[in-house]
Amino acid sequence: MRFKKYILAVSSFAILIGCKVDPKINIVSEDELKEISPAGWPAPVYSFSNNPIKAEVFNLGRELFYDPILSVDNTISCGSCHQQFVAFAHAEHKFSHGINDLLGNRNAPGIFNVTWHNSFMHDGGINHIEVQPIGPIQNPIEMGEKFANVIIKLQNSAKYKQLFLKAYGTEEATDSRVLKSMAQFMGLMYSYSSKFDHYKRNEHNVKLTEEELRGYNLFQAKCVQCHVEPLFSDFSFRNNGIAIDPLLNDSGRAHITGLPQDRYKFKTPSLRNVGLTGPYMHDGRYTTLQQCLDHYTNLQNTINHDPLMPIGGIPLTAQEKTEIIAFLHTLTDYEFINDQKFADPNGN
Repeated sequence: MRFKKYILAVSSFAILIGCKVDPKINIVSEDELKEISPAGWPAPVYSFSNNPIKAEVFNLGRELFYDPILSVDNTISCGSCHQQFVAFAHAEHKFSHGINDLLGNRNAPGIFNVTWHNSFMHDGGINHIEVQPIGPIQNPIEMGEKFANVIIKLQNSAKYKQLFLKAYGTEEATDSRVLKSMAQFMGLMYSYSSKFDHYKRNEHNVKLTEEELRGYNLFQAKCVQCHVEPLFSDFSFRNNGIAIDPLLNDSGRAHITGLPQDRYKFKTPSLRNVGLTGPYMHDGRYTTLQQCLDHYTNLQNTINHDPLMPIGGIPLTAQEKTEIIAFLHTLTDYEFINDQKFADPNGN
């Protein structure tokens, strides 16, 4: 009898330690979410009129963003390459690692203010926020999964059945529900509360230093043609005079359009949070802002060279570069990178 009780006790203990208890998920409430268009900003390209903001939909999209279930071997999530503490870029990674430790050939950009974007990826190969996740999911180097298989995995998950039920009223996982929920999570990643924003809006008695002000004036004189306020990009495709990497030979926009005039043109990035989002350029070749400015003061003639980039370079002294960099750091939005709404819901 004692032996049987011992076996029962050991078996019960084994069952207890063998059961993996799901961690407590940080749930975002309805009053934390709203569509935002800051004063003085242009109208966003994407609105939530056909994707009504709802806490349960946002929470589903956030869970999907951080879940490696989207990859073929369940190892890579969107959050693997887009980390909140660097404005959803990939810290210290020229190229990100995908499935089987494969390396891509483009640098992972930050994610914020995406409802103002009219295209996505460095070459603009995706033209709508609601289909953007399909690109990395089906990319053979990044996640390597078929989107249809993602749906099957989600339909077979008890956790996701409950999340879809809460978000949409039934347990069914569909293409539209997955993509709309992820668009809602990423689309509500607003970054508009940097030191510079508070200064421009006369908030909290924030002032720029003399060095930052000089940098801002220089920026307006030298850089604003491409990096247009308030989004600090015009989202157009340009060849900024960067030398072609012969190992990559990345044709940029021409990879999508097939047009010779689009060869080596890439989407102009936003400079918001640029102090966090290095390495820089589409191929991550520069690790510092100083290196970026050094490039712009020594421009060589390249194929489809943008006319706004003067051959020889933009004239800037060493001191002026320092001042511009000081200004660029005022575009860092610490409220955004510390906002728990956008953090991994399982605390990983």
